[in-house]
Amino acid sequence: MKVYVVSIAQGLYWLVTGIWPFLHLKSFVWVTGPKQDYWLLYTVAVLITVIGAILLAAGVRRRVTAEIKWLGIGGAAGLAGIDVFYALNDVIRDIYLLDAAGEVVLILLWLWAGKKGMA
Repeated sequence: MKVYVVSIAQGLYWLVTGIWPFLHLKSFVWVTGPKQDYWLLYTVAVLITVIGAILLAAGVRRRVTAEIKWLGIGGAAGLAGIDVFYALNDVIRDIYLLDAAGEVVLILLWLWAGKKGMA
């Protein structure tokens, strides 16, 4: 697997999940649970959307640098850690454990791809 394929995959996943609350907040909250701070939800959503768009653009252009790769790995690790910690402490719904699993898969794909296809 080449790094640009992983960059495209993560970019699409993050772009879709990032814009979801903006497109249909009601369904997002129905799946993920009620929120106390919607400004925080929107802040995270903006960041995930922007990073997803950058990862997608880098992958499509086949210009994945080491910095892009580590942005993908670091972001996925951060989200997975938050997902697991807060889901296991009953702060957020267990559905976030599914997201954590997806983030771990992305990290493994980045590591498996190594430097294949790097700019």
